[in-house]
Amino acid sequence: MNGEKESVILFESSVNVRFPDDFLGRYHTHLYCHSGSMAFVFNDKPYVCKAGEFVFWFAESKLTNLAYSKNFKSTVLLVEKEFLFENIPDQSRGIDATLHSKEYPVLHLGDKKDKHRVLSNFQLLYDKSQQKKHLFYHEVLKFQMRLFILEMWHTFANEIENRKRTVQSGTLYERFAQLVQEHCKKEREVRFYAQQLHITPKYLNYICKTTSGITASEWIKRYVRERLELLLQNTQLNIAEIADNMGFSSRSFFTRYVKKVLGVTPSEYRNRLR
Repeated sequence: MNGEKESVILFESSVNVRFPDDFLGRYHTHLYCHSGSMAFVFNDKPYVCKAGEFVFWFAESKLTNLAYSKNFKSTVLLVEKEFLFENIPDQSRGIDATLHSKEYPVLHLGDKKDKHRVLSNFQLLYDKSQQKKHLFYHEVLKFQMRLFILEMWHTFANEIENRKRTVQSGTLYERFAQLVQEHCKKEREVRFYAQQLHITPKYLNYICKTTSGITASEWIKRYVRERLELLLQNTQLNIAEIADNMGFSSRSFFTRYVKKVLGVTPSEYRNRLR
C-alpha cells in the first residue's frame, strides 16, 4: 500500500489487505475489528481479537503468526512511533496504560458508544494529518495527536478497571499479575504479593514458574524495569521526583537500585536518550 512515509496511516483491513512492510518497525498499531476474528502471537503469547474488540501493538513489538478468519474486517490506524512519543501529554499519567497494553493487547469495548468514540478518534487524527495546506498544519496535528492519546488512555483505563473487577475470580497467577501492575511502583518484594494472596512466597514463585516459566520475583523485576524506563523517559520529571514517586527514601538508594536493574545510573540512562 502507498503512503508509508506518512506519520499517520488509516485503512480498512481484511484477509486480502496486508499491512505495510515492516510496519511494526516504524508504527504503533491501533486496530478495531468489525467482523470475524484475528489470531496472533504477541511477545510470545497467543491472542485472539474478535468482532467489537480493539487491539494495540507497540512499535517494535514481537508479532508473529497472524491469521484471519474468512469474514475478517477491521479498521487500522498506524501512528509513527516518534510522532506519537513526542506528543504524549504527560507520560507519567500513561504509564499504567502502557504497561497494561504490553501485557494485554486486546481490549474489550463496552458498547456502541465506545466503538463510535474509537473510530471517530481514528478518523479525526487521520483527517488532520491530511490537511497539509493548513497554515498551522504542524501545530494542529500535534494538538490532535495529544487529544487522540488522551482518548486512548480513557479506553485503556476502562479496560484496566474492568479487569480489576473480574480478576478476583481468576487464578492465583492472574490475581498476582494484576497486583504487580497496581503496586510494583512501591512494592518490589515477593513477600508483599504472597501476603495479599494468603500464600507463601515459595508457593507464589512455584505458581508463576509453572504457569509462565518465570518466577514471581522475575515478574516483579520486569514490571519495575518497564516502569523505571517510562519514568526516566519522561523528562518533565527530575530524578528526585521519580525516586519519591517510587517510594525510595533517598536518591542515592534509588540510584543504586536503578544501576542494579538497568545496568546504568538514572543520569546515564537519560544521557543515552539525548
